[in-house]
Amino acid sequence: MEREWLFLLIPLVIGVIFLCLGVYGLRLARGLRRTGVAAAGKVVRLETRRDDDGAIYHHPVVAWTARDGRECEYSSRLGRGTTARGFGVGASVTVRYDEGNPRRFAIQGWDSTTVDTVFAVVGTVLTAGTLSVFLLLTIL
Repeated sequence: MEREWLFLLIPLVIGVIFLCLGVYGLRLARGLRRTGVAAAGKVVRLETRRDDDGAIYHHPVVAWTARDGRECEYSSRLGRGTTARGFGVGASVTVRYDEGNPRRFAIQGWDSTTVDTVFAVVGTVLTAGTLSVFLLLTIL
């Protein structure tokens, strides 16, 4: 095994990054489910973002009043290509937020753990697969 291990760094690094992003998102969702505070919110606008390939994603911006009286208005971390029914401007939604950091919130029905789960699974497969190949190359 001479320089083959250098090529293994690419899928290993990608796998570790995907795994970390997925686990972060899943832990955030779990924390909000367990200790987050529910509040009634309203979608005040949609932030539209365009990625490098030209795809358009809509991120609802939700306003609510925290339990301590603070006014909160934040954009969802997850965007979708289309605005689902019930999440347009003016729609009433329920949010779960972290009292210590209201920027950490989830919109019920909009934010799901599907993307985070996919990232965690792909990251696990890439990381475990790459490490397995590396171990096989070192043994042989």
